[in-house]
Amino acid sequence: MASTVSNSINTNAASLRALSSARTQQAGLQVAQKQLQTALRVADAADNASIFAVAQGIRGDLQSFGAVQSSLANGVGLGAVTQSAISQASDLSNQIQQKLTSLADGSISADQRAIYSADVQALTAQLQTTVQQASYNGTNLLQPAAGSTSFVADTNGSSLTVSGQGQVGTGLATLQGAIDTTSSAGALASLGALQTFQNTLGQASGQNAAETRTLVQQSNQNNAKIDAITTGLGALVDADIGAAAAQSSARGVGQQLAFSSLAIANSQPGSLGALFR
Repeated sequence: MASTVSNSINTNAASLRALSSARTQQAGLQVAQKQLQTALRVADAADNASIFAVAQGIRGDLQSFGAVQSSLANGVGLGAVTQSAISQASDLSNQIQQKLTSLADGSISADQRAIYSADVQALTAQLQTTVQQASYNGTNLLQPAAGSTSFVADTNGSSLTVSGQGQVGTGLATLQGAIDTTSSAGALASLGALQTFQNTLGQASGQNAAETRTLVQQSNQNNAKIDAITTGLGALVDADIGAAAAQSSARGVGQQLAFSSLAIANSQPGSLGALFR
């Protein structure tokens, strides 16, 4: 049976225990302070290598979703600008319809016909400007031969499309060539051409609105996913600040007590030496 050294100058067991306790308290204090500084329970691989690796993968997914949302935002912007231009064109076509209806009246004077004709020309020019300026980020879906534009919809590589509405630009060119304000008969024929253009606007508006709405819905779904993933990531790596603060305070006190115990233990060899005086 081994004997216990109770009074030794070479081996100070009490000092070793106090020193071990001080080291333990210091390590715990460093962990708590790191959590308070970073607000993370797992700030790097040193804290927990496996959880940190998982968290980094999740952060990569969130960055990918950020790129997806930027793409969808561009799509929504393009759709909104296109829809606004179609709405303005529709309003202008209604005003042109009013003027052409007045021009179809055979009883108006030559001066009145000239005034109405000038109005039609001005409104038609404004209509052309509206279509030409319906650009977003360099893309105009209303110009003749405009193609469709695709946008990334999710992190799996799926895409959504905003269709080109080049028939609006083509229809406008046809309308401009068909408008005749020189006579009542010409105005009546122009009203028929205008009705065809208005139908084209209605079809373009409906398709563009539906596709833009789909982009908005997809963006909302992605935002819900992002919120859920962010919450999950927080549960995985976020620190409990209240607990960390309490732990820091407790470890600080424990460290002070350990150092006090160490000082007392280190004084024991001196007490043994006093026996020989």
